[in-house]
Amino acid sequence: MADPHHSIKTASRMTGLPPHLLRIWEKRYGAVSPERTATNRRLYSDAEIERLSFLRLATAAGHSIGNIAKLPLSRLKSLVAKAELSGDGAQPAKRSTSPAQIFYDSCLAAAEALDPRAFETSLQKTVVALGHQGALRQVIAPLAQTIGELWRTGVVTAAHEHFLTAHLKIFLGHLSGQYAASANAPHIIIATPAGQLHELGAVIVSDAAAQIGWHTIYLGASLPAAEIAGAAVQNRALAVALSIVYPEDDPDLMQELTNLRRFLPSKTKIFVGGRAAAAYSETLLRIGALVIDGIDEFANQLDDLRHSNKPA
Repeated sequence: MADPHHSIKTASRMTGLPPHLLRIWEKRYGAVSPERTATNRRLYSDAEIERLSFLRLATAAGHSIGNIAKLPLSRLKSLVAKAELSGDGAQPAKRSTSPAQIFYDSCLAAAEALDPRAFETSLQKTVVALGHQGALRQVIAPLAQTIGELWRTGVVTAAHEHFLTAHLKIFLGHLSGQYAASANAPHIIIATPAGQLHELGAVIVSDAAAQIGWHTIYLGASLPAAEIAGAAVQNRALAVALSIVYPEDDPDLMQELTNLRRFLPSKTKIFVGGRAAAAYSETLLRIGALVIDGIDEFANQLDDLRHSNKPA
C-alpha cells in the first residue's frame, strides 16, 4: 500500500465529504485511521480515500454510517452496487458548490480558526446573498449543529462553541433589531432551563421568532423555572421556548420543567427543542409541552398559536 500522503483538504475534494464530516467519521465511528504528521496533521492513504468514497455512496443510498463504518471494503462495494441496480444509488459527484455550501464552509473555517473578523465578514456575505431567512436556515442553523457535534466528539474545544455563540448572539441581535414587531404582536420568552448552559439553539430560535413578528424576550442560559415563569407572566407571553442540548440525564431538570408548567398560566404554551429534548420526552408529554424539530416547524407552530389567539 502506498504511503499516506493526502491532506484532509485533498481527501475532502477527492471523496466529496466535508472536512468536518471526515473528522466525525474518524473519531466517532472509526471509519478510517489516517496517519498523523509530526505537527498532528492527518494524512490519508489511497485505500482510505477509496473507502471513504464508498462510504459516502452507501450513506447517500440510505445506509446509516453507524451501521456500515467498519464493514470491509468488499461489503461496502456490494451495498453500493445493489443500490445502483435498484436505482437508489448516488452517482459519484463533486462536492456541492451551491452558494449556501460555499458560505457554510467559509463560516465553519472562520469559526474553527477562531477568527472573529473572518467570521463576521462571512456572515455578512451570507445574509447579502441568501437573505436573513436563507442565512438562518441554510447556513447558521446547520453550522450550529455541526459545531455542537464536533465539540461532543472532541474535534473542537468548548472555546469554539463559545466563540460561535458569542458572535452569533451579537450578529443575530443586530439583524433581529431590524424587525420592529407591531404594538399588538404576541410575546414569547426564550431561555434554557436551569442546568442547561448551551444557549446557541436558543439564540437562533429567538432570531427566528423575531423574523415572523413576535416580541422576543431572550433571557439567556440556565435560568430557574420561577424566573422564566415570572418573565412570562409580567409580559403576558403567549409562549415560552426552551432549548435543551446537554446533558441528557440531569435528574433536576425534570423537576424544573414540572415547576415551570405549575408556575405558568395554563394558556401559556411551552415549546421545547434541542438535541437532548427527546431524553426528557416523558416529562415534556406530562406537562403538555410541544417538542419542536427544526426552525420551520417552530415558525409554523408560532403562526398557528398567534392565529388561534386573535380576538374574535
